[in-house]
Amino acid sequence: MPSTVLTLGLVSLLMDISSELIHALLPIFLATVVGASTVTIGLIEGVAEATAAITKVFSGALSDRIGKRKLLVGIGYGLAALTKPVFPLASTSWQILAARFVDRIGKGIREAPRDALIADVTPEGIRGASYGLRQALDTVGAFAGPLLAVALMALYANDFRAVFWWSALPAALAVLLILFGLREPVETAPAPRRGWPIHARELRRLPRAYWIVVAIGAVFALARFSEAFLVLKAQADGLALFLIPLVYVLMNLIYAGVAMPAGILSDRIGRSNVLTCGLVMLTAADLTLAFVPGLIGTAIGVALWGLYLGLSQGLLSAMVADTAPPDLRGTAFGLFNLVTGGALLVASLLAGWLWHAYGPQATFTTGAAFSGATILLMLTALRTRSSGAA
Repeated sequence: MPSTVLTLGLVSLLMDISSELIHALLPIFLATVVGASTVTIGLIEGVAEATAAITKVFSGALSDRIGKRKLLVGIGYGLAALTKPVFPLASTSWQILAARFVDRIGKGIREAPRDALIADVTPEGIRGASYGLRQALDTVGAFAGPLLAVALMALYANDFRAVFWWSALPAALAVLLILFGLREPVETAPAPRRGWPIHARELRRLPRAYWIVVAIGAVFALARFSEAFLVLKAQADGLALFLIPLVYVLMNLIYAGVAMPAGILSDRIGRSNVLTCGLVMLTAADLTLAFVPGLIGTAIGVALWGLYLGLSQGLLSAMVADTAPPDLRGTAFGLFNLVTGGALLVASLLAGWLWHAYGPQATFTTGAAFSGATILLMLTALRTRSSGAA
């Protein structure tokens, strides 16, 4: 396993501790302290992710053009770190939206070049394992952050703002690790090119197999709206305020444990088989959250959601790397994230509106319908391709 992959995984771990320390509490902070509606929460989450997706298009293509992936990765993580002090100071939903907007710009700048850099340094035969390792370390941070949030909420007697201040420390450590620990190998870096990053002639070079992956990723995003609604469901079912971050702990603990084994398995039996299993888990999660009452039903649904994430997210990245030309990997990751981010915006807005108008059961039932549609797409499109192309 290349050391670059491990370093990027550790950076992701630290930044996710920082981000999830905030995000595990943010929906409840918005609803109870700021007074935001579920529609507003859905809007904030959707706009944030769509912003990241749009930014990824240009950052990925720019990394192909200038041949400097580390530079863009560092700028992206640095920008995200600078936004962390805004959250404890915010008093309105629009201030939170602005902070999330800038934070997601940072996410958008870093992610496509980071994923392309992993593809640059990883042999094809262990590509699924490499993306699985980075995703697993990322997700360790995603459950360590909420665990820290639980402890700090107990320590500070449910003072959200005091807890949010702690997010600045791991974010700063992540930036330092990039500056002093990440090396971009010269022999595998793409050759610098000049001009506008995205050209129609380059888009035409992306093969049909890549666009099939993009279509599947878009329907995946429609099925998977923001995890903020899992937190709202737990609160509606009576989970104590200081225990709310345990929703993310449970989800991400399973996610982290499954991500790398799923990547290794996909290297051996093909991506489509593992992805289909993931979609079955998502359908089961949505149906459980919709129809099994109480905190037990919520816990089962959240666990199944984590299993779905582990069986899908790293694999989708590996599929983009599998199908994109080496010199267009940044562009390919950026376009993929643009389409899926736009779909996630639609899904989050729809989920918020359904929750507001008809309640949580309608939100999760609709999610199950989208995930069922994605299973049909997988069976009709992806299984027609050879496992090597998948």
